[in-house]
Amino acid sequence: MDTQNFQPESDKSQFRKGIAVGILITLVLVVIAAGVLRVAGKKHVLPEKGTATNTTESMDESTQDVISSDAVQEKAGELADILDQYYYEDIDENALVEGMYAGMVGGIGDPYTCYYTAEEYKSLNETTSGSYYGIGAVLTQNAETKTVTILHVYPGTPAEEAGVKDGDVIVKVDDVDGNSMELSELVKHIKGEEGTTVHLQLMREDSEDYVEVDVERRQIDIPTVQYQMLQGNIGLIQISEFSDNTPEQFDAAIKDLQSQGMVSMIVDLRDNPGGVLQSVCTMLDEILPKGTLVYTEDKYGNRTDYDSDESCLDIPMAVLINGNSASASEIFAGAIKDYEYGTLIGTTSFGKGIVQSIIPLDDGSAIKVTMAKYFTPKGNYIHGKGIDPDIELEYEYQGDASATYDPMQDNQVLKAIEVLTK
Repeated sequence: MDTQNFQPESDKSQFRKGIAVGILITLVLVVIAAGVLRVAGKKHVLPEKGTATNTTESMDESTQDVISSDAVQEKAGELADILDQYYYEDIDENALVEGMYAGMVGGIGDPYTCYYTAEEYKSLNETTSGSYYGIGAVLTQNAETKTVTILHVYPGTPAEEAGVKDGDVIVKVDDVDGNSMELSELVKHIKGEEGTTVHLQLMREDSEDYVEVDVERRQIDIPTVQYQMLQGNIGLIQISEFSDNTPEQFDAAIKDLQSQGMVSMIVDLRDNPGGVLQSVCTMLDEILPKGTLVYTEDKYGNRTDYDSDESCLDIPMAVLINGNSASASEIFAGAIKDYEYGTLIGTTSFGKGIVQSIIPLDDGSAIKVTMAKYFTPKGNYIHGKGIDPDIELEYEYQGDASATYDPMQDNQVLKAIEVLTK
């Protein structure tokens, strides 16, 4: 409908009010009745409410009642009328409706619960699958300031070739301010057609001026696992995130290092923001003996255990963590610590002890909802606290910071070698 032809307070206006609120109510009902969760590519049956208290059930009903109330319908209609009458440009009605969905979900106040448009959800699936058209960097966003920082630049990618470095803060993507939108939205401006370029304005800690680079977009098959053999036949495996293809890469790395005579192993989870729950559990299953790897509990008291079988990797191990090791990284580190299967070295981890599930909707959009807390095998809830290392050691690089990274100049890696060779 063209906004210029909108007639305030007409029958058409009242019809528009009904549509606006009707869409809101439909979204709520679709989510509740979906019956299936998509957890980063996996499907699970929704938890039963049988263990919920009467108080919890009444809260659920109250939320639906508020959304469908006459007062909400009337106010939504009034807002639509005001925008149509006074906004100085034509209104993109699809964007308005999508923004309404996002606003309702955002009203919960949880930075990890959000709404994805169909385009955003498609982009998210590309990221978790491990292949997309982009520049080859892992980004993170401060939930409060919206500042976007480059956590990791993959080797051999356009980002590395253009001179983008770990720790760079994105000031602008072309003409778009880096802190002006959600990360999922900003990523859409970074990705694009293969062969095109994106201009990045970056702030770098050791530079007084902004760093300006043009980065070519290419197909990126994300190498989330890198590895090498260190002195003393110690294998170093660096994991940048836990995507769908990370377990396969991790298994290949272990097998190759074992063929080279690996006798102990360092797993580097520093600056790893997390990822897919099933992926980290698959990897832990390869390492740990039979038992619970992690378990979750929802608000109804339902518990889900993720277990390991009897086969295990019985070699000395050290795990490197820092304040940017979050979510799935903490599940990994927590299980290793609880099983006393290795030594944690570094600084206290981020402290994200909650699990999000992604529920796809019929129109291609999706909603990500924080649905449960997770606990380490010994029942520790680390949200807001993180996991303390066994050996507290601040990072200090002892080599030339402008040269190619050398793990033998990394004080935390050297400490791990010292521990493993005792």
